[in-house]
Amino acid sequence: MTTLPPPATELSADEARRLALRAQGFLGAPDRRAGVRGVLRHLGAVQLDTISVLARSHELIPYARLGAVGRRTVEDAYWTDTHAFEYWSHAACILPIEEWPHFAFRRRAYRNRPHWNHHLPDGDYDRVVKQLRDEGPLTATDLGGAKKTSEWWDWSGTKVAVERALMYGEVVCVERRGWKRVYDLAERAVPAELLHDDLDDTECLRRLVRLAGQSLGVGTRADIADYHRLKAEHVDAVIADSGLVPVTVAGWGRPAWADPAALETVPRGRHRTTLLSPFDSLVWERARTERIFGFTHRLEAYVPKQKRVHGYFAMPVLAGGRLVGRVDPGREGHTLVAKQVTLDGPKAAPAVAQALAEAASWVDCTNVRVERVDTPELREPLTRELARLLA
Repeated sequence: MTTLPPPATELSADEARRLALRAQGFLGAPDRRAGVRGVLRHLGAVQLDTISVLARSHELIPYARLGAVGRRTVEDAYWTDTHAFEYWSHAACILPIEEWPHFAFRRRAYRNRPHWNHHLPDGDYDRVVKQLRDEGPLTATDLGGAKKTSEWWDWSGTKVAVERALMYGEVVCVERRGWKRVYDLAERAVPAELLHDDLDDTECLRRLVRLAGQSLGVGTRADIADYHRLKAEHVDAVIADSGLVPVTVAGWGRPAWADPAALETVPRGRHRTTLLSPFDSLVWERARTERIFGFTHRLEAYVPKQKRVHGYFAMPVLAGGRLVGRVDPGREGHTLVAKQVTLDGPKAAPAVAQALAEAASWVDCTNVRVERVDTPELREPLTRELARLLA
């Protein structure tokens, strides 16, 4: 079997890109038997976000890798059989339940945190924990209400208490119901053999650094730190003992580390063609995305409308192992609306059309309407290919 150069030698930029694609599940045949749960374990973390255009981001992540998996199937895979929990990783993320012990360092840090943004009224913490013990699982609304006023930041004492208990690890988010967190006591929700904070910070960090390296394939210190939002000095302290091996990548200009298992074989197989969530872990770190793909990725949902360049929820399009364009989507009934499309040249039109047609089918849309193409002369080949695929 052909192998890549041995550890501590130089990888080409193309080899590094292919390693990253395979590590993220976009190169080679997907493991359909493992399904959504396999994707979660493979990635180590799936980011959650409130925005829903075609679907919520945590649904788009397995879709991009597996194809048209049912949306109810996605939710059930995450939340049934104590398979996963929600906690702070790269951001608010769904995490495999077996990683509960390795976030002990973060739970300890939250418990030792001297300042909080929200005031916690006396007695509310104990009251919320008791109510969950007696009546749980419950949402914040069930517990007595999440907000004091309609302002998003104006949390009630109940919401402050239950979120603090979540960060401390006394409470777990066991599912999302109508996008509301459903809380339960960790002692009920986490398997007994995992329910401990026995691992010291070094053990936790070593594990998370190794997991990040495996999920990235190859990455710089900043890439690895960003995956689970670790501090650079934390990575420095454990990377020598993490099991990752040092490599250099042509053109990167900085040290990198790779998963040794990823170096054993050349990445081969089928590339996915798909729309990507802006919160997909393939494009989490902007500098890494530019370094690997030559593609500047920026979520513009929180940018004033008049200052947006590519649109509210512009989704990168992956094809042939490259990021070949963007689509800012919307929905009108059974029509998927491509409000704004950016194509990286004429060769991108068939791939973007394929990605749009497949996404439309997944969300039960029977038509695709293209409103704006940034390069007007590419509109006709794009719409012609769409018409053929949808016929």
